[in-house]
Amino acid sequence: MAELIYSMLVSLDGYAAAAEGDLGRGAEDEEVHTFIGDLFRPVRTYLYGRRMYETMLFWETAHTLPDAPPHILEFARDWQAAEKVVYSTTLESVSSARTRIERSFDPDAVRRLKAGSETDLTIDGPTLAAQAVRAGLVDEYQLFTTSTAVGGGLRFFPDGVRLELDLVETRAFDTGLVYTRYRTR
Repeated sequence: MAELIYSMLVSLDGYAAAAEGDLGRGAEDEEVHTFIGDLFRPVRTYLYGRRMYETMLFWETAHTLPDAPPHILEFARDWQAAEKVVYSTTLESVSSARTRIERSFDPDAVRRLKAGSETDLTIDGPTLAAQAVRAGLVDEYQLFTTSTAVGGGLRFFPDGVRLELDLVETRAFDTGLVYTRYRTR
């Protein structure tokens, strides 16, 4: 059975989306981006909320950028080859291949998706991921923590949920970004 991975860039104070501005410096570095590409290469299904999907749409055409470096081209190819499921009540159509819209998040449907998949899945976007966390569907948490405190926004972990996690990996990058990977107990 496949595992569901929740992975996002996170501010030092725990926000996956800042109330104002961005989450800070770190993910734009080639070393970090190559690491992320290598980490997600085996993933063949992405579960997105509408806003995260709209952010990730960049990768549908990133391969057409003049002078795009190899790590950008490789990530774009991997993203384009993956299945994407967008959970949205407002999105009328999708702009990428291998993409479908689901109007509501159904934990049982995600359980079936995990059970029927030979490769791991990711869930991205703090609002959508909160539903999966509350339903006990997330097997692994991957945080890319910046060195910026943003003071508000949408938290990586939803309020009102207690989780017992085991730290399985850490890595610090020269940019100040710190990767931590946790598994649910």
